[in-house]
Amino acid sequence: MIRLIRFITLTLLAVLAAQWLMPAAAQAAIPYEGYAWGKSSRDQHSINGYVYMESIDGYELESGPFKDPEGIFVAPDDSMYVADAGNNRVVHLNRNREVLGIIGDAEGDGALSEPKGVFVKPDGTAYVADTKNQRIAVFNDKGKFIKAYGAPKSPLLGANFTYSPSKLIVDKRNYMLVVSEGNTQGLLQIDANGDFKGYFGANHIGFNWMRLFVKLVASDEQKNQLAVQKPMEFSSLTQDDDGFVYTTTLATETNQIKRLSPVGVDTLNPSATKYGSRFEMGPFEVASFIGITVSPEGFITALDLQSSKIFQYDKLGNFLFAFGGMGEQNGLFKTPSSLSQLKDGVIVVVDKGRNRLDFFRTTPFANLVHQASSLYVEGQYEEAQSMWQDVLKQNANFTMAYQAIGKSLYKAENYEEAMHYFKLAKSKGDYSTAFREYRKEYTRAHFVWIALAFILLLVLLRFGLPFLASKFKKYAAARRDTDRRVTAAGSRAAAARGGDLQ
Repeated sequence: MIRLIRFITLTLLAVLAAQWLMPAAAQAAIPYEGYAWGKSSRDQHSINGYVYMESIDGYELESGPFKDPEGIFVAPDDSMYVADAGNNRVVHLNRNREVLGIIGDAEGDGALSEPKGVFVKPDGTAYVADTKNQRIAVFNDKGKFIKAYGAPKSPLLGANFTYSPSKLIVDKRNYMLVVSEGNTQGLLQIDANGDFKGYFGANHIGFNWMRLFVKLVASDEQKNQLAVQKPMEFSSLTQDDDGFVYTTTLATETNQIKRLSPVGVDTLNPSATKYGSRFEMGPFEVASFIGITVSPEGFITALDLQSSKIFQYDKLGNFLFAFGGMGEQNGLFKTPSSLSQLKDGVIVVVDKGRNRLDFFRTTPFANLVHQASSLYVEGQYEEAQSMWQDVLKQNANFTMAYQAIGKSLYKAENYEEAMHYFKLAKSKGDYSTAFREYRKEYTRAHFVWIALAFILLLVLLRFGLPFLASKFKKYAAARRDTDRRVTAAGSRAAAARGGDLQ
């Protein structure tokens, strides 16, 4: 009896403990599933590269809660500048999430109105995209207003130009490169005097057969009635330590992410490249990237408003990780608007819909992939091979690892094994290249036997074919004689039977 009571008591305690622990476990669970992309037609399960850490909504800060935050900039000292549009200010936080200052006066020349972007130079000078005031406001490192750049003036801008700055950077020439909402001509270049210096890195309209057909058959009146197709507008930008400018573009199916050289040429996409989700979009929906950040190692992380997901690529544009999504759980977003990155690799996402900042850290798997990818991008294939092997031990679906190992084996002139890994990566081009080298290597190694076989084949062709031909002729002649004799014998037999009947 005592044993039965003890058993029932332990069972009840176990049930109560499970009910108490289950909510905590559910809360700690990652609300999104990691996946990898290969050359196959569907996604494959993968270990997550980033997981949710914490959030800041401002209620615990002396500056008060955020309201409709739009943008964020991370300075070299890891301090963060948050464009708090709803409160008409920029909040400066240190790496410990403590308030260092507020930029934007309550009134006067330094008063901001719904700022959407901010850029800070190494000396602490802050350039704020004061969107509703249609200007760029400049503040010193103490947050004191210095000056403002109003709408640029130039005949090149056109009579219908409207200035609505939302994002900006300041390059090494001290030029401001500005994203102006609604502008489809490219980034605005404005010098330190506020003079317009032309457009930078404009998007282009791709070739379209239907548009060509209309031009060929439509009348002038019909052409005038058709809507004029314009290039897509940029939505955000950032720059790396080498001065390359990275941009995102709205409502386009390919090359939504670009890396522009100092002369405005895209160096990231040698051909049409699709970024973002591949299968969850509807037939009339495309990814809409609205935020981008680049790590010192060259990893490109971009924010897609359409799916509320964050996608990360290496320096060559190879897909690495995706995380986030729409939802109410920690780790998901309501209306994300921007993102940036801290020195330790933590990704900071501005969620305008929730009025907060969300922080995501890397997993050990992501750290391993980043190390291997950095070596791979730099062409150090052999050094990266062991790391990629470790990646495959943890995740056999990571296609890029097969590709990278194949490159390493190819560089080591192990073409046969390289072909095996390229086949697993479904990389037809690399497989063909490795096969061509393997064919050369095999030919050199077995040249004597191949030469002997070739000579033997020539001998057979020279002497064997005439011999076989003569044999065939004799056989054919004998067969014809046999057929004639059989036919003649049949005729005689038939004639004999006819005579008997008479």
